[in-house]
Amino acid sequence: MTLQGLKEKLMRSVLKDPENTIRAAYALRPELAGTPYYEAPMLGCAAADDPLFAQFKADPNIYGSALRLPEEWLPDAKCVISVFLPFAEEVRRSNTPDLEEPSDQWLHGRIEGQAFLEEICRRIAGWLEAEGYQAVIPAIHEDFCIRRDPARKELGQPVFASNWSERHAAFAAGLGTFGLSKHIITEKGVCGRFGSVITDAPLEVTPRPYTEPYEYCTFCGACIRRCPVNAIFPEGKDVELCSDYVDDTCRRHAPRFGCGKCQLAVPCTTRIPARLRRKTSDD
Repeated sequence: MTLQGLKEKLMRSVLKDPENTIRAAYALRPELAGTPYYEAPMLGCAAADDPLFAQFKADPNIYGSALRLPEEWLPDAKCVISVFLPFAEEVRRSNTPDLEEPSDQWLHGRIEGQAFLEEICRRIAGWLEAEGYQAVIPAIHEDFCIRRDPARKELGQPVFASNWSERHAAFAAGLGTFGLSKHIITEKGVCGRFGSVITDAPLEVTPRPYTEPYEYCTFCGACIRRCPVNAIFPEGKDVELCSDYVDDTCRRHAPRFGCGKCQLAVPCTTRIPARLRRKTSDD
């Protein structure tokens, strides 16, 4: 299995699967049936022993000790595969105008779309295992956990700490850098979902076309203005306030939930902000 071969299988698996659409059996409205969740995927690969993972774990200002290293998930790990599935235009467009409530399409994308992403990760693991390799999906592993520790807020650290981070894996795998809203800005923007697979397959490592954690962010503040509860500000993000709001959407839309407003109608929704082109036009 080569990285390019994996990308090609992933592309076909995402774009040609009828499960990558809202199904009539559970559509919140009949007319939503057939709406796609995702567009063409992205895939990157980091070396399991990349020093970045140890740096993430060692520095509480980056992530902290809760993080498991790749080899703690799979002792013979060689690679960390990161997958980004960008939300389809219909999902993005539906959730843009109303800053108070998630659209029905977004609610489906956040729940059934997430289930489809997890299935895609299972397929990647299955393709690797069919060739004799081992594969672990941290986010659906029995040992995956998320801790909520309000005391961490007083230390200037994230209130939530899980033992694996899809965003940090994506950064290490060359898919993108962080933005002010703490989402990862990829070549296809921030609007989508991430998954990952750890394997002992010796895949080609994706070069990182950046060196700084916020290299793709222009700090324009557009995501600040889009947040329904003012959880994003120039100095950081109140993750607890954000989470409380999403929890509230679950009370209103149970069993579904979601927000995503800060990912929409911003310069990084579907691309890397055109910093260089902007500078040229200002000359």
